[in-house]
Amino acid sequence: MGVQSQASEPEHGPGECLPEHPAGPGRSGRHNLRWGLWAPLTGLTALVLVGVGLRLAGRTGAADLVWAGVTLVALLPAAVSVLRDLWRRRFGVDVIAVLALGGALGVGEYLAGAVIAVMLATGRTLEAYAQRRATRDLRALLERAPRTARRRTPEGGVEVVPVDRVAVGDRLLVGPGDVVAVDGVTEEPATLDESVVTGESRLVEKGVGAAVASGVVNAGAAFGLRATESAARSTYAGIVRLAEEATARKAPTVRLADRYAAAFVPFTLLLAGLGWVVSGDVVRAVAVLVVATPCPLLLATPIAIVSGLSRVARRGVLVRDGGSLELLGRARTLLVDKTGTLTVGRPRVAETLVAPGGDPDEVLRLAASVEQLSPHVLAAALVDQAREGGLRLTMPTEVTEEAGRGVHGRVDGRRIRVGQLAGEPPPWARTRLTEPGQSVVWVTDETGPIGAILLADPVRPDARRVVDRLRATGLTRIVMVTGDRPDAARRVAEEVGVDDVVAHCTPQEKVARVQAEAERAVTVMVGDGVNDAPALAQAHVGVAMGATGATASADVADAVLTVDRLDPLADAVEIARYARRIAVQSATVGMGLAVCAMAVAALGYLPPVAGAFLQEGIDVLVILNALRALHGGLRATASPSA
Repeated sequence: MGVQSQASEPEHGPGECLPEHPAGPGRSGRHNLRWGLWAPLTGLTALVLVGVGLRLAGRTGAADLVWAGVTLVALLPAAVSVLRDLWRRRFGVDVIAVLALGGALGVGEYLAGAVIAVMLATGRTLEAYAQRRATRDLRALLERAPRTARRRTPEGGVEVVPVDRVAVGDRLLVGPGDVVAVDGVTEEPATLDESVVTGESRLVEKGVGAAVASGVVNAGAAFGLRATESAARSTYAGIVRLAEEATARKAPTVRLADRYAAAFVPFTLLLAGLGWVVSGDVVRAVAVLVVATPCPLLLATPIAIVSGLSRVARRGVLVRDGGSLELLGRARTLLVDKTGTLTVGRPRVAETLVAPGGDPDEVLRLAASVEQLSPHVLAAALVDQAREGGLRLTMPTEVTEEAGRGVHGRVDGRRIRVGQLAGEPPPWARTRLTEPGQSVVWVTDETGPIGAILLADPVRPDARRVVDRLRATGLTRIVMVTGDRPDAARRVAEEVGVDDVVAHCTPQEKVARVQAEAERAVTVMVGDGVNDAPALAQAHVGVAMGATGATASADVADAVLTVDRLDPLADAVEIARYARRIAVQSATVGMGLAVCAMAVAALGYLPPVAGAFLQEGIDVLVILNALRALHGGLRATASPSA
C-alpha cells in the first residue's frame, strides 16, 4: 500500500498521527512575558514621577518618602546579592551600587537614590531585552527540535513514539509539514524544506534512497523514511547541542569584563574617598559612586557577543560559544581540507586500473564491499558506482579503518585493503597516474596491489571567488591540506588561489601542521569532522562542514557549517570581527565617559542627582551601541540569506 493511501486511512489519520509538539506561548503568554520584562522598570519610574509631582505640589516630605522607598526597593536585593557574593569570596561591581544607594540615603539625596534605582532597573531590563533579542534564533532551534516520530509497525500500522525510541533501521512515516526526527534515507520521493539546517530558503526534491538530515521539514506529500541514525546522533541533535552551549558559555571578553570590574571597584572607592578627604564633603563621595554605577563594560560586551552568535547562526554557521566567535574574529590563518570544501565533494569513478590478468569489475566490487561501512565521501563514490553497475556487494567482516590511510576487511575469504599505497606504485599503473585532478584509491590483497581506482572530484565553480572573499575578510594565509597526491593537490591549489598546499597529509601530519600554524597566528581549521577531528581539536577554531560535521563534531569542533560550502564562513568571520569591535568600542567608550564623570564628581562639579541622570544616559548609550552588532558589518558581496 502506498504511503499516501496508508496515511489517509481512518485509524491512522493525519489528526491522530501528527507528532505532538508543546504549544508555544499564545498571545496572552507572550504579552505576560513582555510585561514581566518591563514591569519593574515601569513601576519604579512611575513612583519616581509620583515623587516629582509631590515635590512640585510643595509636599517635599512626601516626595522624599516616596523616593527613599524606591531607593530601598533597589538597595535591599542588591545588598543581599553582594553579601552572598562576599560569602562565596566573590567581589564584583555590585558593591558600588550598594554603596551608592546607601550613601544617597545616608546624606539625604533621595532623588539621586531613586534615579540610581531606575538606572539599575533600566540596565537590567535592556540587558534582558537584548539577550532575548540576540538569542531569538538560537532559541528557535531549541524550540522546534522534533520530540516524536511516526513509526511503522510490523502489522502495517503507524504509531507515535518519542524520538529517543527510534532505532537505526526503523521505518518511519513523515507526514506533510512534519519535522524529520532522525537522519535517514527516503523510501519514496520527497519534497523538503532544508532552510533550518542549511540556511537556504528553497525546496529540495529527493529521490528514493536519498539521504535526509533530521531537522528538515516535509514540504510535500507524506513519505517513508528508514532511520540511519538514532535521534541523539542525528544532525539536528548536534546542532541543538551546539546551540545550547552557545547560550550558556561566557566569552573571554565577558570574563575580561568581570576581571576589569574587580579592578574598577577599588579605583572607584579610592577616588570617592579621595574626594571626601580633600573636600571634607561626603556628598562628593556619593556623587562619585553614583556615576560609577553600574559598569557599562558588564552590560555592553555580552550583548554584542551574543548578537554576533545569533547573526552567524542565521547565516548557516553555528558557533559553539562566544569565546570561539571572538577567536574567529581575530583569525589570520585558515587551513582547509580539499575534498568537499574546495571541490564539489561528490567524486565519481573515472577509471579502474588492474594488474595484468585482473578484472576491473571484480576490483571495484571488492573495494566497494569493504567500503560499505565507511562514512568517507570516497567510500560512498565506490559503493554508488558498484551498485549502478549492478555488481553484487558482499557484507565484509573484520573491518577496521585507520583514519586517513584506508579500510581493511575480509571479503569472500580474502583480506582486502582499500586506501593509500605504502611504497612506489607498480609498473602497470605508473603511466596511468598522471591525469591531473584525480584521486587514487588503491586496492590490495595478501599478494599486493590488485587495482587502482581513479576518482574525479571537480573544483567548485565558486571556489576561487570564495577564497578571494575569505582573504578579503582579513585572513592573510590560506593553506589547503589533503591526503591526495601532490600533482592533483597542486592543480586544485593553483586553480583556487590558496597560499600553500600540503599533500599526502595523514591525520597526524594535519595535527602537526595545525599546531605549527597556530603558534604563529590565530588559526581556523575546516574539515569534515570525521577524519579531521584531531586537527579540528588542535586549531584555535575548528569548523566542521555540513551534516556529517554537525553530527561528528559535538566534542571537538568549535563551529559547524550547516551547508557544504565555505562562503558562509566568510560571513561569519566578518560578523565576528564586527561584533568584537562593537563590544570593545562600547566598553571603552562607556568606561571612558564614566571615569570622566567620576573625576568631575570628585572635584565637586557634579552633584549626585545630575550624576545619576548622566550615568543613566551613558548606560543606555553603550547598550544601544552594543545592539548595533545585530546588524551591519558585512560587505556588499555577502550572501543575502540573512
